[in-house]
Amino acid sequence: MPFVPITSTLQIDEDEIQLSFIRASGPGGQNVNKVSTAVQLRFDARRSPSLPNAVAARLIRLAGKRATTEGEIVITAQSFRTQEANRKDAIDRLIALIRDATHVPKKRVATKPSRASKERRIDGKKKRSTTKRGRQGGWD
Repeated sequence: MPFVPITSTLQIDEDEIQLSFIRASGPGGQNVNKVSTAVQLRFDARRSPSLPNAVAARLIRLAGKRATTEGEIVITAQSFRTQEANRKDAIDRLIALIRDATHVPKKRVATKPSRASKERRIDGKKKRSTTKRGRQGGWD
């Protein structure tokens, strides 16, 4: 069983990735009309035994509209003229997406504004108020 390395501690089994070759869209003449060079990669993130649950959840969230409601990631690669180049591109994009999902975001620590910053804010509001008050004309 060959494995695809993601990080030094994480790898996914190649059997978890399904690849299908489809016809590419866009210009290309006869080549694009008769050769299926585009690659559609499918990876079931939700049911993958290789990924921890937290990473899978972040991966699905990061994938956005590339993720189906069942938690499957679908990546289409059609930038290149050969199946092999598009296959490599699709796998590289999946690896990059999983690497991004392995990064755990830092928890935000709630803080209070300092007394000085509150005073600066109030002073700014007072200054703006006097400026506007000076514009009110009592023209007779």
